[in-house]
Amino acid sequence: MRSDAQRNRERILEVALAELTCSADAPLSAIAKKAGVGQGTFYRHFPNREALVLEVYRYEVQQVAETAAQLLETRAPDRALREWMDRLAQYAMAKAGLAEAMRKATARGTLAALGHEPVSAALTLLLDANERAGTIRPDVTPDDFLLAIAGLWQIDPHGDWHTRAGRLLDLVMDGLRAGAPGPATTR
Repeated sequence: MRSDAQRNRERILEVALAELTCSADAPLSAIAKKAGVGQGTFYRHFPNREALVLEVYRYEVQQVAETAAQLLETRAPDRALREWMDRLAQYAMAKAGLAEAMRKATARGTLAALGHEPVSAALTLLLDANERAGTIRPDVTPDDFLLAIAGLWQIDPHGDWHTRAGRLLDLVMDGLRAGAPGPATTR
């Protein structure tokens, strides 16, 4: 994809995320206009509402997943994991705002399939780094982790979600650290 086409696509996705979070029925023409692209450009990238909503979801999941490796480059594994958890919480609250648009656009199973692989890969990267560093218990799987943080999706995104999510994620981190062997010295 040409660089200008890629920039157009990313602008459309950013605007669509904001607009669909506010209103599941946001007109596609309004999204195109706010993104600064014509109708033809918009429909070349996204031929219908379902394609747009699915791509917004996939794009957001991919952004969250890519953050894991970036954080590990500049932070200790346990700090990277905790900061990634914060990013995941932000994503969960944005996803809650998109829930109605996603329900209207597609079947339930499609969305789960789009997000599982990149999130699982990011979690594996973070959990493996922490296990090698001795900062978490050695038997945690990505599925265990996802079950432990499932409460994120129960938090009201319109309330004080920052405080509640932070408290929940701190509890999860405390649980992950319980039974950790401590910093590895010869790994």
